[in-house]
Amino acid sequence: MPSTFETVLVANRGEIALRVIRTLRRLGVRSVAVYSDADAGARHVREADTAVRLASGYLDIEQVVAAAKASGAQAVHPGYGFLAENTAFARRCAEEGLVFVGPPPQAIEAMGDKIRAKETVAAAGVPVVPGGAEPDDLAAVAERIGYPVLIKPSAGGGGKGMIVVRDAGELPQALESARRTAAAAFGDGTLLIERYVTDPRHIEIQILADAHGNVVHLGERECSLQRRHQKIVEEAPSPLLDEETRRRMGADAVRAAESVGYVGAGTVEFIVSGDRPGDPGYFIEMNTRLQVEHPVTEMVTGLDLVELQLRVAAGEPLPLCQEEVRLRGHAVEARVYAEDPQRGFLPTGGEVLALAEPDGMPHVRVDSGLRPGTVVGSDYDPMLSKVIAWGPDRETALRGLDAALRSTAVLGVTTNVAFLRALLADPDVAAGKLGTGLIDQRLDALLAAAYGPAAVPGDVLAAAALILHRRLATVAGDDPWDVPDGWRIGEPAWTTWRLAARGETVEVRVRGDAGRAAEVAVGDAPPLAARLEGAGGQEVLVTLDGITSRYTHAMDGGTIWLGRDGRSWALTPHEPGDPADRPGAGRAGDGIVRSPMPGTVLLVKVAQGERVTEGQPLLIVEAMKMEHTVTAPADGVVAELPVTAGRPVEMDAVLAVVRDEPERGEES
Repeated sequence: MPSTFETVLVANRGEIALRVIRTLRRLGVRSVAVYSDADAGARHVREADTAVRLASGYLDIEQVVAAAKASGAQAVHPGYGFLAENTAFARRCAEEGLVFVGPPPQAIEAMGDKIRAKETVAAAGVPVVPGGAEPDDLAAVAERIGYPVLIKPSAGGGGKGMIVVRDAGELPQALESARRTAAAAFGDGTLLIERYVTDPRHIEIQILADAHGNVVHLGERECSLQRRHQKIVEEAPSPLLDEETRRRMGADAVRAAESVGYVGAGTVEFIVSGDRPGDPGYFIEMNTRLQVEHPVTEMVTGLDLVELQLRVAAGEPLPLCQEEVRLRGHAVEARVYAEDPQRGFLPTGGEVLALAEPDGMPHVRVDSGLRPGTVVGSDYDPMLSKVIAWGPDRETALRGLDAALRSTAVLGVTTNVAFLRALLADPDVAAGKLGTGLIDQRLDALLAAAYGPAAVPGDVLAAAALILHRRLATVAGDDPWDVPDGWRIGEPAWTTWRLAARGETVEVRVRGDAGRAAEVAVGDAPPLAARLEGAGGQEVLVTLDGITSRYTHAMDGGTIWLGRDGRSWALTPHEPGDPADRPGAGRAGDGIVRSPMPGTVLLVKVAQGERVTEGQPLLIVEAMKMEHTVTAPADGVVAELPVTAGRPVEMDAVLAVVRDEPERGEES
């Protein structure tokens, strides 16, 4: 690196900050991290050379600039969060003599407004999707271009606020929701509408530009595997494009960058018809920053995009021309989210109790900000980490990624890892027949493949009971008189454990010494010979009937967590008569409406005493920039409403109680 940058402040958190810090360390540049109170013990804070506390969070421009000045930084790298596309932040850095590692403010401004961006690139000859934007009448635009249509915020990105509308009757409510989300997430409620391309595939082109007029593209990434317009699996190159299409779309991306005087790393996003790959790729938007999925491009080009960003920001010309860009092999990335696919991909939270990541596997890269003790809350995006695998061909890369996910466990927080493995095994995904609607179309089959028919498999229940049995024996000092039902004349007695998980309770019986030779019986199944090794650490080995399985393991109060093959289970032992045993406990039939996720009450739509009907919206809970509408479980009266707008709530917190309407003449 040139001496221009001796110190760089990274204005982001988590795996994003760590990704940048890793390159700074390799280049010998001093790194400065910033952190909020919630992140004081985070991994990026520990690994940076210097860390500065921000009293009011990562998006406070003045505090970030002050931290850069106080730490002696010459440049600020915004990572790839919202500050990376904030024109005011880029300008404020320039005013303070700080180099903003990103494009010029005018380029951010031009591409940050999707309406202006489409007009600009269309004038440069880049194909755009038919549509319109406010202040035009969006209902009239939708009628003109025809349904289905896609509503999008003019500002921002990441799929937030995007809604597909299939007929005119859905439009008013969809516009209201999209506008509210856009205003909350980006400070701008302006919307646009585009024709929704059926059977679409999401292709994006990585570009690099320097201040000397040189622009190159580094090939494409396919990002078609999405849920709720959020990418979850990306790959490079796309299995759809041939060389001619790749060349043409790359040239369109370069023209789009040149049209706004772009400098730095950026991504030009296109939508392509899966049925007609010969059609032009329609420009969607340009992200004026690194994308989350940039590692797949790095793995097939051998380039470090953060290093190239820094060199361009320091005034150096690009070190390669278009003819020198070579794509080698194939790379696939999976995003690990704190979410529960079995509950509609609702965000989850909690403390990371134990962690297993596939570090050290050949041709596998893990970008992660996790460590044991990390608290996952509702303040930030639910992405926890990324797992990326490279292979000489697509089949090998997919196989390597699946093996890496199989070795991944995040205990204490429910994640989507098992769902990712089921998705990679889908026949169409394996064949490269991708589409942005594939997950919705296959959701039931994917969930069944990921989680199976039972809430918890029998061998996992047996493993949990053996661990509990061993812990009980350890506490009792191996004295059979102190172990409940642990000894009787003639032979050891059975100890019965009642284990509850995801609404099911199963009895598991254990007898004998779990660490040497024991028997375990799940439900009505016959007993199996069993043995447990390593119950005191994060990893345990459980042998059942001669078959040994390895688990990641943690305890959280009375709950035991187990992880294996990308899946995790939380099991709670309880006594007969506990609330979990009662028929209907916690179900909608009791009229208690609970929060489906940790978050904040965004809007309360009813009042206490109001009559409601089944399915009527009661409240809106927001977490990690995602809204969830909570509805009435039955007809009745809102008897209790203990929350107000703006109040934070935990998962399963009581939001409202709906009682049956009283009969005429009864006391109400």
